[in-house]
Amino acid sequence: MFKRIVCTLLAAALCTVTVFAQPEAVVVTVPDTQGMSVGADAAILMEAKTGRILFAQNVDERLPFASTTKIMTALLALEQPQADAQFVVDPAAIKVEGSSMGLTEGDQVTLRTLAVGMLLASGNDAANAAAVRISGSIPAFVELMNSRAKELGLENTSFETPSGLDGENHYSSARDLALLARAALKHDEFREICGQYRMRASYGNPPYDRWLTNHNRLLNYCEGAIGLKTGFTKKAGRCLVSAVNRDGVELICVTLNCPDDWDTHKSLYDRFSPTLEVEDLARGMPSLRIPVTGGDVQEVEAVTYDTSPIPVPVNNPDIQYRVRVFSQFLYAPVNAGQPVGEALVTLEGEPVATLTLVAGRTVPLKHPYEEKTGFLAWLLELLPD
Repeated sequence: MFKRIVCTLLAAALCTVTVFAQPEAVVVTVPDTQGMSVGADAAILMEAKTGRILFAQNVDERLPFASTTKIMTALLALEQPQADAQFVVDPAAIKVEGSSMGLTEGDQVTLRTLAVGMLLASGNDAANAAAVRISGSIPAFVELMNSRAKELGLENTSFETPSGLDGENHYSSARDLALLARAALKHDEFREICGQYRMRASYGNPPYDRWLTNHNRLLNYCEGAIGLKTGFTKKAGRCLVSAVNRDGVELICVTLNCPDDWDTHKSLYDRFSPTLEVEDLARGMPSLRIPVTGGDVQEVEAVTYDTSPIPVPVNNPDIQYRVRVFSQFLYAPVNAGQPVGEALVTLEGEPVATLTLVAGRTVPLKHPYEEKTGFLAWLLELLPD
């Protein structure tokens, strides 16, 4: 026993931790946007996977945002546990000005159908009917909207109506709307609905099938378009929140008060999409080996099985791996897949992923005194059993 203790201590003392150099930073080649502007009060282009901003113009200015409001209303409706339950619409709620999906008093409908009416026909009646169904009243639903906005970190957003009709305290920013769109696109059904040019919806008294058409012209005009929502009032002007997916690169664009919004969004997508490509960050993970004490090998490779494909600049992306191991050495036995550390991955200095590092193989326990050679063998002979 005494020999085992001494040998373990000697092995630990003689082990050294290999220090791995970080990948050398390189110059990132991206389009020069200095001085670039578009004909909008505010605009943003965001890469959806990481939230990186590729183009920004007055992104935090608080502005009216019209029916793009319905992104939040429809998302909340689809998140309800009984979204397919039929109910009769509130007769007062559906008496609202502006765009409509055609609800009338006594109509039976579901929240899911109302979401279709909001995202395609931009129905103000659908938004109000959903609000009363979910929260009991429009003011109570507005509180729910603002609560969710805080959860999403929307710092320059205030909801006053479910539909987007103008109000003194109804405003948002290009950045906040991009963040809201990013959250909404993670909801599979929301994503499916807002990307449809036409959808069949059943409602009425009794319900019957009818077709609703999407107001978003980008779906037939822009390569890879997947939604999201149009908006217009005299005060807000033309507002548009859109998204595309091109070769796995997903981008979100927002413009507020942009008279030429269709062409503006398409131009931004055409300009920036070719500058990005999808790369699996796990494949670039630098080699890392951790010393092992008391095993049949002296070290084990730390590997990652995480897959983190994200869009990166096509030309020389500045990707860095900041590795943290849980211990400077491991004690045998070591099991394959055993967590041993993590790697924080940054792109152009911004964190984009965290990879879990695990032992790449099993290392069985082996007593150091079983093979006695050289100095260690001589020293063990001098020690008492």
